[in-house]
Amino acid sequence: MSTASKSDVKFTRLIPSAELPRYTHVPGTGTPHPYRDPRGHSYNRRPGTPTALEQDRWAENRSYLLGLDYFNLGFYWEANDEWDRLLRASGPETPVGQFLKGLVKLAAAGIKVREESIHGVRRHAASAGEVFADVAADTDAEFFCGLEFTVLQFAADRAAQLSYSKGLEPGRPLRVFPFLLIPEPIPLC
Repeated sequence: MSTASKSDVKFTRLIPSAELPRYTHVPGTGTPHPYRDPRGHSYNRRPGTPTALEQDRWAENRSYLLGLDYFNLGFYWEANDEWDRLLRASGPETPVGQFLKGLVKLAAAGIKVREESIHGVRRHAASAGEVFADVAADTDAEFFCGLEFTVLQFAADRAAQLSYSKGLEPGRPLRVFPFLLIPEPIPLC
């Protein structure tokens, strides 16, 4: 296991053997598209269809855990991409699919942070918060696929209330989200 830290928070990578991208893609800023551009970090390595995420077997799903690692390390486009493919494989109308839809939206809010689009951050984060609230109400659960709904909703609410006066400055990276931590150690893939 490898441990990474930002600020004073430490987390353990869930898939430490996975190679991290050389950069995070930020659309419209000149970073090479990861799949389409020959300079892209994943050029000629387009991933296949992941195994559908199952609520009771989430700790065995490499794609889900890799998305968490990407998100926690600030690779929001890559997390969005990973979770979006997982959403399609899991079925968008299932409780798991709805949960993944919230994660996709939360990662999209992270992308908008990198793009310095405060409106986009607020829109995607608010939408993610609504999705998480709906899934929590529908499942009557405190945790889902290893994550706590209150932490997810806090992350979404915090990002939705972000403004330039609260620290989002053009050209300056910002850690908007808390780490999405799994509360208990899990057997790693």
